[in-house]
Amino acid sequence: MNKCIFCKIIERQQPAKIVYEDEEIVAIEDIRPQAPVHLLVMPRKHLPSLNEADGADAPLLGRLFAVAAHLARERQLESRGYRTVINNGPWAGQTVNHLHVHVLGGRVFHWPPG
Repeated sequence: MNKCIFCKIIERQQPAKIVYEDEEIVAIEDIRPQAPVHLLVMPRKHLPSLNEADGADAPLLGRLFAVAAHLARERQLESRGYRTVINNGPWAGQTVNHLHVHVLGGRVFHWPPG
């Protein structure tokens, strides 16, 4: 089976600008940013989407958002706000089948999205 692009990035088989990593999480800059700050925060564990997560993954899911908040603070986004997004499935715009949280900031966002 071919590894997904994010697994290749995590294993350093594909280049990316890594901005954070620990034993469970890796975060990179998006190569097609939709905002001045656009980061992707992903688990090292391959989960194709949120659909495959179960109760045992709850601590990992919480960790994804804790790291997202940490990175937003590092980039001084907390005072004006930022958006976190998980696209789940093709209709939602998921293009890489590896669970990841988008952290977007540095501009005004509107509602509803998309």
